Amino acid sequence: MRYDFKEIEAKWQRFWAEHQTFRAEFPSDKPKYYALTMFPYPSGAGLHVGHPLGYIACDIYARFKRHQGYNVLQPMGYDSFGLPAEQYAIQTGQHPALTTETNINRYREQLDRLGFSYDWSREVRTSDPAYYHWTQWVFMQLFDSWYNRAADKAEPIETLVTAFEKGGNTGVRAACDADAPAFSAADWKGWSEAERQQMLLKYRLTYLAEAEVNWCPELGTVLANDEVVNGVSERGGHPVVRKKMTQWMMRITAYAQRLLAGLAAIDWPQPLKDAQTNWIGRSQGASVIFKTVPAAHQPASFDIEVFTTRPDTIFGVSFMTLAPEHELVPGLTSPAQKKVVEAYVEATARRSERERMADVKTVSGVFTGAYVAHPFTGEQVPVWIGDYVLAGYGTGAVMAVPCGDQRDYDFAKHFEIPIPNIFEGVSVEEEAFEDKASAVIANSGFISGMGQKDASLKVIEALEAKGQGKGTVNYRLRDAVFSRQRYWGEPFPVYYDAQGLPRLIPEHCLPLELPEVEKYLPTETGEPPLGNATHWAWDTQKEAVVANDRIYHKTVFPLELNTMPGWAGSSQYFNRYMDPQNDQALVSPEAIGYWKDVDLYIGGSEHATGHLLYSRFWQHFMFDRGWVPTEEYARKLINQGMILGTSAFIHRIAGTQTYVSKGIADREQTEPIRVDVNLVNASDELDMEGVRTWQPQFQTAEFKTEKGVFLVDREVEKMSKSKYNVVNPDQVCEEHGADALRLYEMFLGPLEQSKPWNTAGLSGVSGFLKKFWRLYHQGADRSFEVLEDAPSKDSLKILHKTIKKVTEDIAEFSFNTSVSTFMICVNELTALNCRERAVLEPLAVLLEPYAPHMAEELWEKLGHVGSVARAPYPVWDEKHLVESSKEYPISFNGKLRFTLELSLELSKEEVEQAVLAHPKTIEQLQGRTPKKVIVVPGKIVNVVG
Repeated sequence: MRYDFKEIEAKWQRFWAEHQTFRAEFPSDKPKYYALTMFPYPSGAGLHVGHPLGYIACDIYARFKRHQGYNVLQPMGYDSFGLPAEQYAIQTGQHPALTTETNINRYREQLDRLGFSYDWSREVRTSDPAYYHWTQWVFMQLFDSWYNRAADKAEPIETLVTAFEKGGNTGVRAACDADAPAFSAADWKGWSEAERQQMLLKYRLTYLAEAEVNWCPELGTVLANDEVVNGVSERGGHPVVRKKMTQWMMRITAYAQRLLAGLAAIDWPQPLKDAQTNWIGRSQGASVIFKTVPAAHQPASFDIEVFTTRPDTIFGVSFMTLAPEHELVPGLTSPAQKKVVEAYVEATARRSERERMADVKTVSGVFTGAYVAHPFTGEQVPVWIGDYVLAGYGTGAVMAVPCGDQRDYDFAKHFEIPIPNIFEGVSVEEEAFEDKASAVIANSGFISGMGQKDASLKVIEALEAKGQGKGTVNYRLRDAVFSRQRYWGEPFPVYYDAQGLPRLIPEHCLPLELPEVEKYLPTETGEPPLGNATHWAWDTQKEAVVANDRIYHKTVFPLELNTMPGWAGSSQYFNRYMDPQNDQALVSPEAIGYWKDVDLYIGGSEHATGHLLYSRFWQHFMFDRGWVPTEEYARKLINQGMILGTSAFIHRIAGTQTYVSKGIADREQTEPIRVDVNLVNASDELDMEGVRTWQPQFQTAEFKTEKGVFLVDREVEKMSKSKYNVVNPDQVCEEHGADALRLYEMFLGPLEQSKPWNTAGLSGVSGFLKKFWRLYHQGADRSFEVLEDAPSKDSLKILHKTIKKVTEDIAEFSFNTSVSTFMICVNELTALNCRERAVLEPLAVLLEPYAPHMAEELWEKLGHVGSVARAPYPVWDEKHLVESSKEYPISFNGKLRFTLELSLELSKEEVEQAVLAHPKTIEQLQGRTPKKVIVVPGKIVNVVG
């Protein structure tokens, strides 16, 4: 019987679906193992061969743990709220839900074909109201919580209200807005309900605030920093500007230190930990107050607060720089500078924060016309604005010390600002001196002659005495913007009362479902798309959504028009998988008590400062409130590398429709044009007629060939639809089978590394699978035949050597070397003509995590009923790995002459006798008696004389 992968794979995929083979047990007495890959956004393009890399790796490990007797939970779902579906809705009018459903069906078909052992009974979709019910529920809990710094945890908002009633906010240590005023219990009791609610908004873990955001007019929405690249939207390449808008915010900054400290307790890749550490950006220093110098346009003095990690350099301040978007800039700016300042602010708004941070070469800025007084000398310090200062870091203002900071130095040189030198024995004629470890302070009053550490402490002490500063810890991390001006996202379970204050709908009314709208664009008055809904108001008496025309009619109020961001739905999905059908709770105490957390999480490193940070924040919050048992949700995380595409290029002579083949010398005046890799064969030969019909621009193309063949140029780069280098896994499964695809993706190289795809390489893996199949099938007709005889010593040695290596490789996630080991094993067993069940049966189990379809078929042929998925995993026996013989190198006077295989059980004397009796030794000695024979047991023999 030949290896018919199409029939075999279809058969076992049906079997798994019908028998729910991979359904996780609950309750269960078995030890648990929770393996998870980041769920995908179901795009219209479907999967390409780069997508399944992490899925395959996770599936291999999940299958391995299942064989070891674990109750394995490996679920899959879809992060199904997304901008592409909304953009398609805007273009066509088709509801995003219909597009999403079509795309999910396509993804499911592809995932099933690859043979993953998912428990599909636990599938979740973030756009399903039954799922986002619980996303809305978490939002409500955050709204009804505050962060108690004294207890270092989140607590119900009622406990804060109680504290305010007893003593105001005196003695309350809370994470709150910077402008939260001091008040007494009497003040609190004297306020109206609306005033109290307004104050509580300054303490809630999710709150409304004016925030500087990335606004994309073309998309009509706010974008996260990681959705903006080089000043344009990552999707679509549309211009993005910075502007202030009222947004929902998440007070993630309350958890900054815990998120930082928690990294030490989890087994995550160090580069990812470093990315989160840098993003959180903890720094220790001082908060310093500079008072403005009164002027005609600004007669009253007010404070500007700066944060510095180098308070020891305060006497080197020669100017101050504010972020262009700093709220004080308009009031500070003199009439003479107003025009240039406004122009600079407008220009800066067109650049993203990331772009500004990355641009270290450009020096730009504008003088505001204002001055501040130095806190110790009283000297007037000019106030500038510059785009190298960000409003979101520190206070959005820096005290510029050009002699000690290279960026300040470049700024001062460029604008001819004085550079006072405050370092002893150091020249700052050419560059700033940034080595704080060896710095000795000079020209700095009461701290002259001190080192950096002592000087910093002295300055902080003096600032505190003057009431113009204090020692403090600062974080780069900012509160997260949680609003998006989109339709296709989770609605906020919020309405606005008659005073315009946000109120939560009752919990038992969840989910608050998206309304129907005629148009998915913002309204004509600039409101988000939900403003187009005719029924989007909340009746507090009926506890239901009603028509908008009844707003403010006694009990009817407007609902929030923004929706939640893309990361909302992915911030607790790993917990929902534990109990996805529960309509009473996100997850029951019993379910989360058993599954606890994710044992293995696999996904891309691009989520380091997005999903992977926000989900940790939500988990910490849920832990504080007692809903989950662990502070961190994923014990181990692996970032899989990319599978890169091999793009194809043809060269066009500029200004013509003539294309020149690779290898033809006349290509100086040509430009490279991408073509679809599916129009190129394994020998890099272009299908010229195929190209002409592929796109209209090539219909009249002329090809200059080399002997009738047109060769393309190749370049390895990210696999992407826009680069026309995508390889469809369906095509690979059709031609080689899913097991071959699984093995090949693992064989390409270490899981964490990026590696180029080469379709031609699949033939090697396909050949291996056919060879593996032939171990179990004999004769011209390839009929199944396995012997019950005892296997040879050599066969057992090969088997147990393979079991040991593959088991160790899986434990280290070294899947590429496992595949190599299988190939060596099959070659060696084939050479021995091994047919014994005692070898081939455990070998089929060993292969199952990698090539499950073939393993299932062989298991059935071996006489077993049901799936191989839970068969005990083979264990190697050391006694079969002990070498019984050794091939000794036999040397004469140190020169190797031949080798001789001898038993390792022989004594030194017996080895010597066997060597001296060998015909080749007799030939070498020619009748002479050797002076001595050196025998090192198990290593060498050297005949001397």
